[in-house]
Amino acid sequence: MHPSPFLTETSSAHKRERRKEARPGELLDAALGLFVSKGFSATKVEDVAASAGVSKGTLFLYFSSKEDLFKAVIRANLADHFPAWNQEFEEFQGTSPDMLEYAMLSWWQRIGSTDASGITKLVMSEANNFPEVVQFYDQEVIRPGHILFQRILQRGIDRGEFVVFNTVLAVHSLVSAIVYVTMWKHALACNASHNTLNPETFLRNHVDLMVQAWRRR
Repeated sequence: MHPSPFLTETSSAHKRERRKEARPGELLDAALGLFVSKGFSATKVEDVAASAGVSKGTLFLYFSSKEDLFKAVIRANLADHFPAWNQEFEEFQGTSPDMLEYAMLSWWQRIGSTDASGITKLVMSEANNFPEVVQFYDQEVIRPGHILFQRILQRGIDRGEFVVFNTVLAVHSLVSAIVYVTMWKHALACNASHNTLNPETFLRNHVDLMVQAWRRR
């Protein structure tokens, strides 16, 4: 029994539709890899398109420019985590020190240990040349991250777990550990003499040191 031409055409149409729906994600994955490995300036949109297996014209159907593509990469790999993290903040039942440790380790597991952490190093290294991209990164990643950390610290103060302190400055101390781990992963880890750091152990230790200073006695 021969297959119906109608069924064959329908199946092909469905495959094409699924392929079309998957293209933005494929382009973002390809762009992330190239941006992290080559840098923003050196990455060409035709290289991203070729890596994703489409034409440059197809890429521009989804993203109007390289800057627009990079913003989408930031949003998909970094900014889109914040709704889930904020929901977890609302539902967390443990102590604020435990919550702080969870936040740091969650960052490592979901972002730091992946190629997405290279976005931070990339933005820092090319900040002077692309202020619009940096402004977007600040709005979508830095500010929400600082706000979330401040909420955790304020929770500890309100619950009497921490003494009263400047939470704005404290957040910079926490973020400094994230920046260090990011630079280690993308600049030092490839050097055998520096490849001894365990990121999760380091982040736990950093939180413990901070909490010792903030804990109410």
